[in-house]
Amino acid sequence: MQCLSFARGLAVIILLALFAFPLTAESAEKALGAFKGWEAYSFEESGKTVCVVWGKPDKSQGKYKKRGDIRVFIAHRIWARPKRVNEISFEAGYSFKKDGEATVTIDGKKFGLFTDGDTAWNRSAQDDAAMARAMRVGKKMIIEGVSSRGTKTKDTYSLFGFTAAHNAINKTCKVK
Repeated sequence: MQCLSFARGLAVIILLALFAFPLTAESAEKALGAFKGWEAYSFEESGKTVCVVWGKPDKSQGKYKKRGDIRVFIAHRIWARPKRVNEISFEAGYSFKKDGEATVTIDGKKFGLFTDGDTAWNRSAQDDAAMARAMRVGKKMIIEGVSSRGTKTKDTYSLFGFTAAHNAINKTCKVK
């Protein structure tokens, strides 16, 4: 009886591990390089290549008790219809205020973003392209937002290394 209990327990653990860590080609990331705090990688999604740059802030400010991961992502899905190049999203590490906005400032140039849950987005592909251009030539990027509890935050990113990371995903996904 004890053996049967042990076997069932082991089977449950194995099934949980398989669901937690699926063994698919789509889950495999290919590192394209680390560039002064910016990471570039690619992975397969529905048999097509997705290229991504991500970074974390150097400094986070706000009177919060607990905050999750804070990151910015720039992704290329050139095979999507419509084609998605330089799709930018900011992960705040908290839920934004409902119907709120976030502001990004890159060396004095401001961008307004809409928020949804814990993510802030540009409103259009043109806004993504303008922000990506500003990030390539900029030195510092600041994103400011307000949580669902009213906490104001300010996250500061160094843009040194961003251009090299962006060049790596452009090359892999053949974006000019």
